[in-house]
Amino acid sequence: MVGAATKVAAGPLLPRVIGHRGAAATAPENTLPSLREAKRLGAGGVEFDAKLSADGVPILFHDETLDRTTNGRGAVAAAKLLDIRKLDAGLWFGPQWRHTPVPLLEDALRLVVELDLDVNVEIKPCPGREVETAKEVVLVIGRVWPRGRKLPLLSSFATGSLLAARLAAPELPRGLLIWEKPENWAEQARELACASVHCADQFLTPDWAAGIKRAGYALAVYTVNDPARARTLVAWGADSIITDRPDVIAAAI
Repeated sequence: MVGAATKVAAGPLLPRVIGHRGAAATAPENTLPSLREAKRLGAGGVEFDAKLSADGVPILFHDETLDRTTNGRGAVAAAKLLDIRKLDAGLWFGPQWRHTPVPLLEDALRLVVELDLDVNVEIKPCPGREVETAKEVVLVIGRVWPRGRKLPLLSSFATGSLLAARLAAPELPRGLLIWEKPENWAEQARELACASVHCADQFLTPDWAAGIKRAGYALAVYTVNDPARARTLVAWGADSIITDRPDVIAAAI
């Protein structure tokens, strides 16, 4: 378990402004340069996606295929780490990002520590790898995360991943990711012993936000790039705004 015998640094569960996949509006998402850009733009923390290569190594990657954000093709779940590391994950975003590699989760965690950022690791499993992905993510965190430092928050849409993470490392806080509002959201969050609920901006309502806060959960809202909307969400009780544009949102709220 991560830091089980060590007092963890105190502080709010989530910073007010979290960079989405780093700073996805101004740098290629889920890369080390994007994490650095989020820091430069004033984010208090970053969110990124953790997925497994074919040979079971956690990398930063969102999609199920390589096609959109690299010069590779095909399923991530079928690609071995050695082949993934040869891909260019920056050129699609702009020529100045040429030769940016797909990072290892391990390297991303070390960088956020160096940058003094909070981190929300979204467990983003390929179908059928929910438990395996969670276990590998927890193992990496346990290996590289400094004792005494505020722990990473694990979030996921995959309740199987959150359950596996709870069993493997109950001390790591968990966040339930939600798209449209399910009737049983409170039951799911309670059963998984979540510390936060992460809602899609387009589906959140003032009443639902109030219900989340009354139930004792931290509330994060994604993906919010409009300053006026961010101010509204904070007025509803949002603790954290997840954004592609941390500079714009930080200035607004």
